[in-house]
Amino acid sequence: MAVFAYEAMEKDASLVAGTIIADTPRQARDQLRQRGLTITQITVCNSGRANGFISRRRGRQSDVQVTAFIRELATLTRAGIPLLDGLETLADQHRGIFRTVIQHLSDDVRGGQSLSEAMRRQGVYFDEFCVNITRVGENTGSIDLALRQLAAFKEKSQRLRGRVVNALLYPLVVCAIGFAVMIFLMTYVVPNLLSTLTQSGKELPALTLAVQSVSRLLIDWWWLLLGGLSVLALLVRHFSLTEYGGRFMNRCTLWLPVVGELLRKELTSRFAVVLSALLRSGLPFIEALQITRRTLRNRVFQQALKQYEMAVNAGRDVAAPLAASGVFSPMVVQMLAVGQQSGQLEEMLEQLAETYDEEVDMATQRLTAVLEPLLIVLLALMVGTVAFATILPILEVSNVL
Repeated sequence: MAVFAYEAMEKDASLVAGTIIADTPRQARDQLRQRGLTITQITVCNSGRANGFISRRRGRQSDVQVTAFIRELATLTRAGIPLLDGLETLADQHRGIFRTVIQHLSDDVRGGQSLSEAMRRQGVYFDEFCVNITRVGENTGSIDLALRQLAAFKEKSQRLRGRVVNALLYPLVVCAIGFAVMIFLMTYVVPNLLSTLTQSGKELPALTLAVQSVSRLLIDWWWLLLGGLSVLALLVRHFSLTEYGGRFMNRCTLWLPVVGELLRKELTSRFAVVLSALLRSGLPFIEALQITRRTLRNRVFQQALKQYEMAVNAGRDVAAPLAASGVFSPMVVQMLAVGQQSGQLEEMLEQLAETYDEEVDMATQRLTAVLEPLLIVLLALMVGTVAFATILPILEVSNVL
């Protein structure tokens, strides 16, 4: 199947445009003629169903559009508009590749599939959590309520992720600027300043010689350094894609000072929010836990939840495997164990999500407060070292020292 964008005229000579799914352009034209349209132009579009790296990245970047679409669809269905009409309305409202995605959903629903199955076929944009919440809403006859809950969850998840990204963005930008400044100093400023002193034949201080050596290394062997870093990056990426390598990298990330604690709290909050939402929607506990595990991208957390699931299936105490995983704090372990035994796990998870949501806010503020002066001092030391190394021989030549 392919997606074709078309422009055509209605019987009253009004112009229409849209997309249609067909195997070939000829089949697409036949379908449009059956609707009574006179085709003026038809072109093939990207299907949006590929699961390659570019498609997955596009799906993550379209998360805001997906959330807006779910919220709008929930509003339309709550107002009594039929699902298919709502999808067609939203397809006319959106633009770009996401319009094609909505058109896929509309065509699949028109063909007799449920909305959850249509979402599953668009797995690049709609994850398993979206599919299952929608499926539960369809089974219980409350699709508008399910879509509203889904939109609320995704909005909260985006706010939480946004706070974490913003906290990490500042140090990354500062480091990138500092790195660029150091490269400029070492490859342009230092060679020009030291060239005259080197020609005079006077012996340079040890600090100046060290900085000069680094400068020559960057100028003469930049291609080797760049190639080595590229190879190293590819090796690290390949290693992280393996099961052991991914778990090792994720565990190292969680144990980073300050940043690791922030990521641990964010993952714990996401785990609590997703699991409580799935349980509230009526899914069995084991199925909800399996879906929650797959929504977390950290393999250390996935392994911990796998041990949690095995303990529940075996009827054992869940506190021991959760504590042994080392990823959950004692408070989280205790609340999950008590909630499991008392049958109030949903309430415990909601309290846990609220608590860790506040702690993520505090952790982001603490991270920013710690990193700002630390990075300023680090950059001052780096630039100051280069500046002192270039000024020192000038001072010696002029007999100031």
